[in-house]
Amino acid sequence: MGEAGVRPLLRLVLGVVALFAILAAVAVTLPQQVHVARSVVINAPEGAIFPYLNDLHKTAVWLPWAQRDRDLSVGYSGAEKGEGAHVEWYSEEPSIGAGSMDITKSEAPQRVDYNVDYGGLEGTSYLLVTPSGSGSKVTWGFGYEPGNNLFKRWKGLMLDRLVGTDYQAGLAALKHIVERERAPEDSVTPTPAAPPPAAPAEAAPAEQDVPKQ
Repeated sequence: MGEAGVRPLLRLVLGVVALFAILAAVAVTLPQQVHVARSVVINAPEGAIFPYLNDLHKTAVWLPWAQRDRDLSVGYSGAEKGEGAHVEWYSEEPSIGAGSMDITKSEAPQRVDYNVDYGGLEGTSYLLVTPSGSGSKVTWGFGYEPGNNLFKRWKGLMLDRLVGTDYQAGLAALKHIVERERAPEDSVTPTPAAPPPAAPAEAAPAEQDVPKQ
């Protein structure tokens, strides 16, 4: 290869090196901890919502990836519910893949903490229920610690959009399920009492024939 051919290749290599240097320099300034959270208000008391957070059999029904893949494969192990319960899932959908959740702490009826693995994205998660007007506010949060890994720091920059979108969809499904479950009880209206039967009309006295004179 002649000198004329080497120069463009050298410029390309130097350009790539410069680009990586810039990305690395920016990554150093990115946060070492990332927190994503979404919330929804559900027209139900805390006690009606908590079982859907603490029982992973119920949680799996409203998880966002369960809504995207009706053929999602789900397996359970560990405790039946609460601390020590474990769920894992697998999907052929590339955007879902394989993942798992473990309940690490349960405080009825307000909070459940989890260790999570979203297709290789590992972190901690929580669901918090607080009173809100006549209902309850449910907040779903996710914590991610990229540490000093520069690639993970760039990845963390995109999590609010990626994880946040899934969390919002999951909370919407939870709201729909809980409120639908309570709807029959809340929507029943008392049947009005039937009016008392009307008193039978008194028969008019029969006319008597007066004998003709």
